[in-house]
Amino acid sequence: MNSAAIVEQTVKFVQDTLKNAEGGHDWWHIQRVWTNAQHIAQTEACDLLIVELAALLHDIADSKFHNGDEEIGPATAGKFLTGIGVDAYVVEHVQQIIRHMSFKASFDKAVFHSKELAIVQDADRLDAIGAIGIARAFTYGGFKDREIYNPNIKPNLNMTKEEYKNTTAPTINHFYEKLLLLKDKMNTPTGKQLALQRHNFMQSFLDQFYTEVE
Repeated sequence: MNSAAIVEQTVKFVQDTLKNAEGGHDWWHIQRVWTNAQHIAQTEACDLLIVELAALLHDIADSKFHNGDEEIGPATAGKFLTGIGVDAYVVEHVQQIIRHMSFKASFDKAVFHSKELAIVQDADRLDAIGAIGIARAFTYGGFKDREIYNPNIKPNLNMTKEEYKNTTAPTINHFYEKLLLLKDKMNTPTGKQLALQRHNFMQSFLDQFYTEVE
């Protein structure tokens, strides 16, 4: 099977699997990350098939919707890709990207690096910031019944991985605990460039938010 056919089958699998997903982690999130990844990949020497498959499958079974199981995503992706006859080295690389690309994975010591991981990680982080990132943050906060803002609960800037995974803090805190940090965690020159404008937009949003609150 050629690369185009593999990607086409993967798109259909992801659309079917995520048709009832939470709004911030649905097919449209995947499509945006896929588009971002393709754009960044044009400026980097990389294996485009691995980039596209990892972008498409990175949230196929997000641990936060599966009782914190961090292996269900790589396992689900691996089973699908193996089932359609994708080469084993591609499957393994895609699984490693899924395993290591999330923000919570950054709490652990990095044990896997690749250009393809850097690209897909940047693509996903871009969708966590800017106007889309703001919308996704509040969508997930509502899904988890969190407060929008509570001045009595301060952001925790020194969280452990377990604290990050189990937080119930107001959504505004998430900007300080994650979203505003992403600009300086981008890997590629294109990712850094795109992140800056989105970061500045979030800062403007927060300025307006506090003006209205106060």
